[in-house]
Amino acid sequence: MVIRNLDAVVSQPFDFIVVGGGAGGSVIANRLTENPDVSVLLVEAGGSNEGVLNVAAPGLVNFLVNSAWDWNFTSTPQSALNNRTLTVSRGFILGGTTSTNQMVYTRGSSEDYDLWANITDDAGWSWDSLQKYIRKNERFTPPADHHNTTGQFDPNVHSFDGIVSVSLQGFPNEIDNRTIQTTSELNKEFPFNLDMNSGYQLGIGWVQATIGDGTRSSSAASYLGPSFISRPNLHVLLNTRVLRVLENEHQQSDFRTVEFTQDGGVTTHTITASKEVIISAGTIMTPHILMHSGIGDSEELHSLGIQTIHNLPSVGKNLTEQPIVRNKWLVNSTHTLETIARNDTLLAEVTREWQHSRMGPLVDPPLSFIGWLRLPANSSIFQQVPDPAAGPNTSHYELIITNGALAQPAPATGNFLTFSTSVSSPTSRGSITLNSSNPLEYPLIDFNLFSTTFDRFVVREAFRNTKKFLAAHSWDGYILSPPTNATTNEELDEYINQNAATENHPVGTAAMSSKSAAYGVVDPDLRVKGLSGLRIVDASVFPRLPAAHTQVPVYIVAERAADLIKDAWGISKEDTA
Repeated sequence: MVIRNLDAVVSQPFDFIVVGGGAGGSVIANRLTENPDVSVLLVEAGGSNEGVLNVAAPGLVNFLVNSAWDWNFTSTPQSALNNRTLTVSRGFILGGTTSTNQMVYTRGSSEDYDLWANITDDAGWSWDSLQKYIRKNERFTPPADHHNTTGQFDPNVHSFDGIVSVSLQGFPNEIDNRTIQTTSELNKEFPFNLDMNSGYQLGIGWVQATIGDGTRSSSAASYLGPSFISRPNLHVLLNTRVLRVLENEHQQSDFRTVEFTQDGGVTTHTITASKEVIISAGTIMTPHILMHSGIGDSEELHSLGIQTIHNLPSVGKNLTEQPIVRNKWLVNSTHTLETIARNDTLLAEVTREWQHSRMGPLVDPPLSFIGWLRLPANSSIFQQVPDPAAGPNTSHYELIITNGALAQPAPATGNFLTFSTSVSSPTSRGSITLNSSNPLEYPLIDFNLFSTTFDRFVVREAFRNTKKFLAAHSWDGYILSPPTNATTNEELDEYINQNAATENHPVGTAAMSSKSAAYGVVDPDLRVKGLSGLRIVDASVFPRLPAAHTQVPVYIVAERAADLIKDAWGISKEDTA
């Protein structure tokens, strides 16, 4: 239930307190309260997702960036990108970024998770071991238009009775056949992949998205849907900023108390869990909360006048992000996203169609196809650096094909095909650090993008390959002009420096490592190293960024984490609620 009275929260005991209502926190809150004897308080900084049109309608997603439902972070100036600061979009709403993202459903390669298992010395994080959690999460559903999806996905690798709805495209567009024809014409360079979520991801395939019946299926709409959020043992507190977690005055290294505010710090309150606090505030805010709690690098904390309670130097380090360049090709068409975005009357018309029937162009995210590809084995870069991908069947870069420009507002003139190029296995690492000792001030987000030669090499080669893709006969008469005439490395670098952004997939700032490792923030069971009562469940615990959009890997981690927590406290795993 959603709590309206703060006094009811402060005076009520809870077994678990979950900080953050995104993918990780929603799963934990749902799974723990399956047992009616377990009480959970979920604390979310943002407001409700209910009734927010731009959240519910997939095709309106671009209106969510820099909106009231966005944290509206920005990065520090990126030295490799002409010192530009970058927009960092994270969901400030129940459901977290699952309520504001592009809804892409990708698991990554099997090798990504096997690498996690090797890094953590825990076979439970391997691809095979995680299959039951993948199945628990996913509910594959027909697309909005109920077309025949034979040949667009492999039903054998999906679940049809999980919680988050997943579907294929529900409104066709004119680039569909051209893209599929290209995978046939250029099948060696760009092979068709029936299902990139099988564990083998390489090739071009149809986008699968967290959508059901033409509506976004966020963690709030699914794991915290009406039948779950109404549980009497699940309490949800919205519009509440968690400032710190506090050490038990009577038990050293025990953190089960949360300090929070609802009025910008004018007043603060505390509440203590009898069993655990689970931080699921995300890759940016989880280390922020930890460091303000005195958990982090002692030298960095001391420089800001914050008392170190637990020296854990890896907090905030290892920030990993997938850099992306959204390449806009001018096309000979009037049936792209811009046609709707520039015409208020048409936008209102398709919005009414969606509201009335859950049909039309707004039933899909902007993305149509995704490709996961590798550099050739004889690429010159591998004479300088080792291959950073998780294995030989894991991509180096991602191609994202969109029927229109993703920019909001839309370009004033022209119609476009956006062919984005992203580094899926990046080697650059950044950090989250504190800006001050005030926990209400945003942290410093330094992605340190393109700080390695590998990442820049990959983006150059990926762009060159988009030109090969669009030179196929299936695009004859459609492509009018490229986004740039750059051809040399130097020219491409300047284009990249002016246009690169983040794919909004930050991970790794509270990374898992083996129990014996001298680095890392959490053990393989996601408990904070050296502490009791405190666990982390979100993308910050990823030891390596999977070659994927990150919402599904978070769901997978959280589903396993729920079982780890239940095992630790002897909680039945049967759904009795």
